[in-house]
Amino acid sequence: MIRIGKKRLWASFFCFTAVFFLLVTLQVVLELGQSERKIKVSSLQDGSLKLEEQQKHAYQFFNKQELYSNTRRVLDADRYPILLWWSPLTGETGRLGQCGQDVCFFTIKRTYQHNHMTRAFLFYGTDFNIDSLPLPRKRHHDWALFHEESPKNNYKLFHKPTITLFNHTATFSRHSHLPLTTQYLEGIEVIKSLRYMVPLQKKNSLRKGLAPLVYVQSDCDPPSDRDSYVRELMSYIQVDSYGECLHNRDLPQHLKNPASMDDGNFYRILAQYKFILAFENAICEDYITEKLWRPLKLGVVPVYYGSPSITDWLPSNKSAILVTRFSHPRELAHYIKALDTNDQEYEAYLEWKVKGAISNQRLLAAIQERKWGVQDITQDNYIDVFECMVCNRVWENIRRHKKGLSPRRWNAQVNHLSCPKPEAFLFSSPNIRWTSLQEMWIPSFEQSKKEAQALRQLVERNMNFTAQEFWTLVFKEET
Repeated sequence: MIRIGKKRLWASFFCFTAVFFLLVTLQVVLELGQSERKIKVSSLQDGSLKLEEQQKHAYQFFNKQELYSNTRRVLDADRYPILLWWSPLTGETGRLGQCGQDVCFFTIKRTYQHNHMTRAFLFYGTDFNIDSLPLPRKRHHDWALFHEESPKNNYKLFHKPTITLFNHTATFSRHSHLPLTTQYLEGIEVIKSLRYMVPLQKKNSLRKGLAPLVYVQSDCDPPSDRDSYVRELMSYIQVDSYGECLHNRDLPQHLKNPASMDDGNFYRILAQYKFILAFENAICEDYITEKLWRPLKLGVVPVYYGSPSITDWLPSNKSAILVTRFSHPRELAHYIKALDTNDQEYEAYLEWKVKGAISNQRLLAAIQERKWGVQDITQDNYIDVFECMVCNRVWENIRRHKKGLSPRRWNAQVNHLSCPKPEAFLFSSPNIRWTSLQEMWIPSFEQSKKEAQALRQLVERNMNFTAQEFWTLVFKEET
């Protein structure tokens, strides 16, 4: 009987242990599932996903697990400031984030708006709207803006009355508190790599079936009016256009999905060309996208139209052809034709890549000094760094208050997010010109100035307002 009792005791012990480990395993799986769902992935303008945002937070799970489990306890103790994502970018209902020595509670739950520990409201620019704002705004409430996208997504933000409402900024401008200018460049080694580069002799041979220039755009008629320029350029030189805009050449069926824009096979097609038309969808200082970095990665000479200060970011003084240096597309076509028949002159634009020599110290420093990574799970994501920048600044003022010091104030400046009014190309004839620039983008820009002014007045009133009040004030400005 004693033996039977011992066997039953051991059996009970093993059953209990098995159940315990099963429950622990289930909890870990659930936690991992939640961490994978924490962030809402934003889309690129061409439809492909930002991979770095898909990977965001995955690496944080293990070193922050203890903080998660203690969330309720520490909030009840009023130990940590609350940072509320007013634009629900991350999708997190509640998370304690470690930012160096500082810890903040991040959430998208608006029930925390009036909590006495709430210190900052975080906004994602594309989703910023007047339908609902965290008003009244208390003296200790900071507003922080994260906006890496084109101005076409929300023109109101690009005017002084709106951008200066914010205390902290992370934008594509080098002047913002957290510059995202190099957000589309994984690293220096990527553009130095010869992985996709096609020898010039082979490119010359391929010219029998390929145009000298390639154009790949499916976002047609944006504020930069790039399609008008390329359409005129096509009158003077052959251009292979694979996208929906000015389409004249088909991609293989398996590469027609926008998600294939970063596919190696797609890269190999583009790498066969000598020149790529790299035209941004909007003209803003420091707004630089994959349009520039992609041809540089592939060993193709970019013909660039976009940021007026692009020379500050090129790998060398002779690594791109700038459209603005030509008075007419006809002159640009003539120059490209000359390079197409002169191997020595053409190769001069790729010398930096062949030698692996990047002379632009600003570019090198920007990549080396940035605190976030691109498509690199070993580094923080730029949204994490943005959150921590605000968290650290909030804590700085908490510590200053404890010492009896006045709070430090951060304020956004006009150059943190500024784009000029869209303009037509000088070569265009007003008699035959019809583009969305005149039909949509210029009127949209002009109206957005009135919207920005109306928004400023209503926010300074520091009371909740309705959409009807806002639009009444906008139309009043027009009369």
